Amino acid sequence: MTQVGTIFSELLKLVPRYHFDKAVNSHQGDRYAKSFTTWKQFITLLYSQITRKDSLREIETGLLAQSSRCYHLGLTRVCRSTLADANNRRDYRIFETLFYHLLGRCKSLTPKHKFRFKNPLYSIDASTIDLCLSSFPWAKFRKTKGAIKLHCQYDHSGALPSFLVITDGKRHEARVMKEHTFPLTPDSIVSVDRGYLDFKWLYSLTVSRVSFVTRAKKNFNYEVTGQHKEPKGKGVLRDETVCMVNYSSTQDYPDTLRRVEFYDEEKKKILVFLTNNFKLAASTIAGIYKSRWQIELFFKWIKQNLKIKSFLGSSKNAVMTQVWVAMCYYLLLSYIKYQTRFGHSLLYLSRVIRETLMDQRALIDILTLSLVRFEKIETEPIQLQITFPGQ
Repeated sequence: MTQVGTIFSELLKLVPRYHFDKAVNSHQGDRYAKSFTTWKQFITLLYSQITRKDSLREIETGLLAQSSRCYHLGLTRVCRSTLADANNRRDYRIFETLFYHLLGRCKSLTPKHKFRFKNPLYSIDASTIDLCLSSFPWAKFRKTKGAIKLHCQYDHSGALPSFLVITDGKRHEARVMKEHTFPLTPDSIVSVDRGYLDFKWLYSLTVSRVSFVTRAKKNFNYEVTGQHKEPKGKGVLRDETVCMVNYSSTQDYPDTLRRVEFYDEEKKKILVFLTNNFKLAASTIAGIYKSRWQIELFFKWIKQNLKIKSFLGSSKNAVMTQVWVAMCYYLLLSYIKYQTRFGHSLLYLSRVIRETLMDQRALIDILTLSLVRFEKIETEPIQLQITFPGQ
């Protein structure tokens, strides 16, 4: 009879090992490794993400206590100095490459967004992660503060981060958009806030046949060239075709824009949207911008449930490595949820996996448990195998 592995081992089977090894070879991750390979580093960091360990010592102690159940993973004792050295030295781009391979798997399983149109829908935004400047001097943000900024292209089909850029906290959103090519396909729709209101970049989207929805600034100067349609839909006040007035603005965006004025009953205020999409209803344009709130919820979720606010190392490479491994874990959770059609939330799934990580069970068994049955699970007692000095 074949012995069932642990939940952790089944989780690792979902990682595309061929592509992982290819990335390791490409960046020479194991060039100077004697025993602690890149794969073992990934297992260790993934373990720390799932179990929410706060320090290298906690990771070392936790794996030592689970040594009998980690043996089949190829992990012997992991010293905190060895892990710290690997996080500082080994190229974080290995785990960045793994992230995009996992993303490709997830995209084939995700459900569509809630709108009726079939165009791909994205939101782009950035979130700041505060750091201690004395411990992370390379991440200077303000005079006495440090920070990194996570720039994300969020896919509303499946709630997936389809593109990520990690910069220092001072890097402005509009500048990042100019320096990096975000993968926006023709006929897709993207919503951005006023921090991305750069008309030269917006016109490049128009040329690429990408629709955008954003909010107009208060000092936006325009000239009405025509009424697009009679205002229809609840909350729609105006629906106009406009063009730029200032010479510099006309050079940046020489085409016409659609200006939608909308009254938000929840916030009790008038919102003005700009878009290059003249086909969708004005109420849909407002709904697209409102859906941008999903990316804010995504940032809130990963900050609360992934270890990306406290770090195991202070070097830039160590921080980037931990963030990319955390995002890989997010995609593994998403893959399991969509592949098995798991009925509960991603948060509940992460809790189930955390509590049963070292149990010798099939992954599908714990996914079919109801909430009441899960609370009654009696896990097998853990046998500590700790070797004391001198033994």
